[in-house]
Amino acid sequence: MDKGWPAGIARHVLDSVGSTNAHALSEAPTLAGPTWFLGLEQTAGRGRRARAWASPRGNFHGTLLLFPKETADQVALRSFAAALALRDALVDVTGLPGAFSLKWPNDVLLNGAKLAGILLEATTAGAGVQALAIGIGVNLIAHPDPSLMEPGALPAVSLLLETGLCITPEVFLDHLAPAYARWEALFTAQGFAPLREAWLEHAARLGERIRARTGKDTHHGVFDTIDSHGNLILLTATGRLEIPAADVFF
Repeated sequence: MDKGWPAGIARHVLDSVGSTNAHALSEAPTLAGPTWFLGLEQTAGRGRRARAWASPRGNFHGTLLLFPKETADQVALRSFAAALALRDALVDVTGLPGAFSLKWPNDVLLNGAKLAGILLEATTAGAGVQALAIGIGVNLIAHPDPSLMEPGALPAVSLLLETGLCITPEVFLDHLAPAYARWEALFTAQGFAPLREAWLEHAARLGERIRARTGKDTHHGVFDTIDSHGNLILLTATGRLEIPAADVFF
């Protein structure tokens, strides 16, 4: 993998920030192009469904701000580009390709435990997306207390605890930024199809029984695939089910 910083991408390192996503979106009107924001400390991190994200100093809290031109549904597929880039960067720094897998819709697992999460947020202009923030959190040195985890959720782990490697956020960004640039270039040139194929190669629990919780409903079935829109395809007792958004439990 090319370790050089990607051309045309700015970089801002913040000693402390509330939320890198919120900060990036607030700065969007002043920016000339794509920009990475790295928060060495994040005091108001968020995960999916506005859940708090533990953000101690030493972990990775970063956001890539983009100005995409596609429709909103296509823009959302960049979560898969981010997941693939995260996996590439983690393999690059550890040399452990078999240790990392991808959990639909937005997590990266290390030895089956949650290591990283992705959160996409955007500002809109009419029917389109004005600015997209791809927020990424990685447990480089610490992970949440198990007592704070949702019942049934996967256990969390840190890179340091699981591998013994101590990687700084700045060094990790040096690997992540070029990895993302490669998947972004492929996505803009060829669309979602090659990303879908690559993501499925590393999908956690593909072909196994899982639970998908959508609001008040919980669906049980076999994780068959993801479709061309990134939907989870679940084979249930009553048939094939397409799920655009859900919390997945193993």
